[in-house]
Amino acid sequence: MHSESRQHPNENDAARLAMPAIGPALRGGVAAPRIRRLGLTEYQPAYAAMREFTSARADDTPDEIWLLEHPPVYTAGLACRPEHLPRGSAIALERIDRGGQITYHGPGQVVMYTLLDLARRNLRIRSYVRLLEQAVIDTLAHYRIAAKRKDGAPGIYVDGAKVAALGLRVRSRGCYHGVALNVDMDLAPFLAIDPCGYPGLAVTQTRGLGISATTDELATQLAAALTRLLEQHERGR
Repeated sequence: MHSESRQHPNENDAARLAMPAIGPALRGGVAAPRIRRLGLTEYQPAYAAMREFTSARADDTPDEIWLLEHPPVYTAGLACRPEHLPRGSAIALERIDRGGQITYHGPGQVVMYTLLDLARRNLRIRSYVRLLEQAVIDTLAHYRIAAKRKDGAPGIYVDGAKVAALGLRVRSRGCYHGVALNVDMDLAPFLAIDPCGYPGLAVTQTRGLGISATTDELATQLAAALTRLLEQHERGR
């Protein structure tokens, strides 16, 4: 059985995205990211809100982490090639401004969007990608699952199968998009694409790895792992 969100996508998505975030106060001069829990949210309102948030950033704008799920949707990044697009699928396709190729989002997948000022945190994009990947590795390690990176194929893998995909966009110091962790979802739509541009790439999810935690629980672990890593980076610079 696939996990279900307690919220349903509707015309209130934009209103929920505009609600104040919750987060801790300043730590060592840099604010810990504020957390938004958005439930099941249509892709387009979330995408538009990320872009608007980033365009409106000021020097003192707090960073935010958005935790949510999406209804079924394919997203194609700037590098996506036509041969990797969906084959015979009725699921909507959104062309967006993140890096990378194509992936699938659906209920039962944790999506963590990270809206960070990388310059303020003294983070370069490559270093931040490694840090974001490490947050997934640490989250799975909490459940005694050994996950790893793969050279030349961004994302996180367990026994050769991809369990998390990531893609980012940096604009005017603001970084947005983030990472998607497969938890307890219908994996069939991945068969209609070349996930992240790799034909035949195996895809897995935490439920199949023996982790019984829900999407909400894994979202909490993932956000906590990223926050810890950001704090460690801040202390070490």
